[in-house]
Amino acid sequence: MIFSITAAFHRVTDITPGVLERMGVKGLILDIDNTLTTHDNPVPAEGVEEWLRSVKQSGISAVIVSNNHEPRVKPFADLLGLDYVCEGAKPLKKGYAEAAEKLGLPKEQIAAVGDQIFTDVAGANIYGIKMLFVEPIEKEPAEQRFIRFKRVLEKPFLPRKVYRRNPEKERKI
Repeated sequence: MIFSITAAFHRVTDITPGVLERMGVKGLILDIDNTLTTHDNPVPAEGVEEWLRSVKQSGISAVIVSNNHEPRVKPFADLLGLDYVCEGAKPLKKGYAEAAEKLGLPKEQIAAVGDQIFTDVAGANIYGIKMLFVEPIEKEPAEQRFIRFKRVLEKPFLPRKVYRRNPEKERKI
């Protein structure tokens, strides 16, 4: 199914290296806006740099794929030390295929991470890789009318179960 989600998480930082390992994931294709940071924000959201460091230390590679242009994508990717594909044409295969080539991994070992059903989720399914859905970091601003409209259309396809990591519970264990 084109809107199939392998697993859903509250935030990207809830996707632990252990979860990825159990899924057989060795490479991630990451979205930027409302996944790693808020829209047009040049700085990663709280915890993203630490999360990415732990993912990399676990031997998992990552590449950014964005529909944005290079002036938005390159500085953000450089800040995180990641390779990137800009103007990825999600949900088409183009960006995913370029990212998979950069990762040098078979499709079975790659998962996409993103917050939009009609671009990220559909694109991952069209390309044939696992999809890890994350809830958007924030609501889109009023000037982002098209995305806000898409959010309304996405509602029937949103996952009903979303994993939220509980650091307090983890400390007690």
